[in-house]
Amino acid sequence: MSRVITRIARLWIIPAALVTWEVITRIAEAVYFPPPSTILVRLHELWFSGPFTRAFLTQESIDHLLPSLGRLVLGWGAACAVAVAVGVALGRSAVMYDCVSPLIHFFRSVPPPMMIPIFMTMTGVGTPLQLAAIVFGVVWPVLINSLDGARYVDRKYLETCEAFGVSRVQRVTRVILPAAAPKIFAGLRLSVALALIMMIISEYVGSTEGVGYHMLVAQSQVDIPSMWTAIVILGALGLVLNAAFLRVERRLLTWHRAARTNG
Repeated sequence: MSRVITRIARLWIIPAALVTWEVITRIAEAVYFPPPSTILVRLHELWFSGPFTRAFLTQESIDHLLPSLGRLVLGWGAACAVAVAVGVALGRSAVMYDCVSPLIHFFRSVPPPMMIPIFMTMTGVGTPLQLAAIVFGVVWPVLINSLDGARYVDRKYLETCEAFGVSRVQRVTRVILPAAAPKIFAGLRLSVALALIMMIISEYVGSTEGVGYHMLVAQSQVDIPSMWTAIVILGALGLVLNAAFLRVERRLLTWHRAARTNG
């Protein structure tokens, strides 16, 4: 019961912020900052007033929100899978790491939005461009964290594997990956926010669908409440994804927290 009360108490800032926002915007009558009540009404009308058979999704949601989510999941998943595999491989090979390290640090220093014109010349506009942008933005933090996690595995574990003749596959799956998991999850968590950012930025360019495209159209029509509905959706999506990711991380890394506590 006390944990429930504590969680509820932590949420006081949300209604307080909404009430403050509502009061200030109504007093100031700011054109570009509509009150939350106006935004929520428009949010329901535009995105979530559809029939029950479609989970209350409107045609706007089907045309723009679902394609964005699909690209987000596909791009993020592909980038993370490649980054973890390559990062662990590089982390366990000093020679490969020394050869590739300058290239990794060069490309990770390039702001991902700057690569969009180059991707456009390579893939054209549309989904391939957006997937390339998401992958490029996501891959580096996951790769760096996976690499660092695999490099600094406790030598005693590896020597034990060698002494008992543990195969290379088992060594990777049962020793190296679990030991590197805290670092890997740190990179994965950071990459979720980057994937959202790159999803929106890539949809500004040559797209005909997506939340970013919707924001661009609303801006051109000076439809301020519609612009804010997209911002609210993105913020809520980031909040939900982060909360879900934290839950998965805590469940999978329970052993790590217990080891730190006992240590």
